[in-house]
Amino acid sequence: MKLVIISDTHGLHEEIGTLRGDVLIHCGDSGNGFTRQASDVDRLDDWFGQQAFDRILCIGGNHDFEMQARAERGGLVFRNAEYLQDQAYEYRGVRFYGSPWTPELVDWAYYLDDDELQDRWELIPDEVEVLITHTPPFGVLDRNSSGRNCGCPELQRRLLNLHPRIHCFGHIHASAGTTSMNGTTFINASMVNRRYEVARAPVEIEI
Repeated sequence: MKLVIISDTHGLHEEIGTLRGDVLIHCGDSGNGFTRQASDVDRLDDWFGQQAFDRILCIGGNHDFEMQARAERGGLVFRNAEYLQDQAYEYRGVRFYGSPWTPELVDWAYYLDDDELQDRWELIPDEVEVLITHTPPFGVLDRNSSGRNCGCPELQRRLLNLHPRIHCFGHIHASAGTTSMNGTTFINASMVNRRYEVARAPVEIEI
């Protein structure tokens, strides 16, 4: 199964063109929280409809105010993708799980405090194979341009008892890349640089 993983497109997804594979994963920050256009989600949904995949999975990020608002109203978020919020999804025998929450950023979308984050991460099933979050775990591909670790300590603690084959996320543009530890491949799939320009290719991986 070919996974194509992207994150932090910040309204620039049309620049990426048409992608192909089995499962497309967007790890959040598809919108631009500085402008907060209500049309951001519709534009993204239209773009999802042009992609060549059997399944498309998407979570929110701290810039995705409109996505969070739609989810809270209880309506359909996407027509052309599966929206995951503390939710498992199984496809062709592979167990995915998506959760959008982030620490620290109080006035942004999908923020939770430490106690709430701990509760959300406890919902992740032990048997997850592909974990999709917006925040990195603390200490893993999470250094910002000033060198500070910005990942979530509560998520890092939860991962001590989880062994996903892949954990993909974004959020910290400066640490885009891939690393492996303890049997897990960690992928920071942020596509933009600090100037919010598309600077990286999607990550492709076979599972």
